[in-house]
Amino acid sequence: MSPSSSSSAASAPSSAVPEGLPTWLKPRLGRASELAEVQRIIKQRQIHTICEEGRCPNRGECYANRTATFLLMGPVCTRSCGFCQVDKGHAPMPIDPEEPRKVAESVALLGLRYVVLTSVARDDLPDGGVNVFAQTIAAIRSQSPGTEIEVLTPDFWGGQPDPQAKQRSRVEAVAALRPACYNHNLETVERLQGPVRRGAKYYRSLDVLRWVKELDPTIPTKSGLMLGHGETEAEILQALQDLRSVNCDRLTLGQYLRPSLDHLPVQKYWTPAEFDRLGVLARELGFTQVRSGPLVRSSYHAGEAD
Repeated sequence: MSPSSSSSAASAPSSAVPEGLPTWLKPRLGRASELAEVQRIIKQRQIHTICEEGRCPNRGECYANRTATFLLMGPVCTRSCGFCQVDKGHAPMPIDPEEPRKVAESVALLGLRYVVLTSVARDDLPDGGVNVFAQTIAAIRSQSPGTEIEVLTPDFWGGQPDPQAKQRSRVEAVAALRPACYNHNLETVERLQGPVRRGAKYYRSLDVLRWVKELDPTIPTKSGLMLGHGETEAEILQALQDLRSVNCDRLTLGQYLRPSLDHLPVQKYWTPAEFDRLGVLARELGFTQVRSGPLVRSSYHAGEAD
């Protein structure tokens, strides 16, 4: 199935907006003692969180609430996305066989009720990292059986001779573990996939979400877009319609913040009012959970019901 695309969308602006954040882009700060406690636990075990590796603007708030999103398989990605702060461009770390146990211990020590497991893309691994997800889920369930687990996976495409069949089998292997939610981010609109998501494909990502629903329609699926790369509202709405066409249930919309001068510049800062409007439109399209705001990220308040 190929969801329709919009061919009449306006072109991206030719230059970026001036540097300097608008007043509404001020991250919430957590108490220093709570920040230190979470950082101590993860550093002692030499594990990683996307909160730190991706410099999430909400990490102070989330740490204060004793939550974190764990980054599996090391901090080095085999892709080279133009927006992402995660380390790239050199050999990824060897898989740590003790990582599932270390993550499970951290979850138990922090008393987390809802955990998000994500990972870098590991196109170098024969299974794309599926086994690490499976082992980590099993370890958490063993130590903290009351904890719900959401997964935020890469597309599991490794450039194999029959990539789609292998990709689907990997996605289904994770979905078969029945996570509380299966998240895979579209990140941006169709027109901007090339410069923003190097190595990823728009319809390949839609396939990930579609396959999860075909395997088990009861698993909630989620996706997200980072706005500010030059997309138009019409393109955003087309992307949301494409997500709904594969029965995606949940949505996050947030503002792209340039991590460094080596990353793509911000083309536009969308206002809180514009995010509110997009959130209303998303609910009208049928998304059952919508998080839409400048500082929203994939795991923001993930375990909270609307």
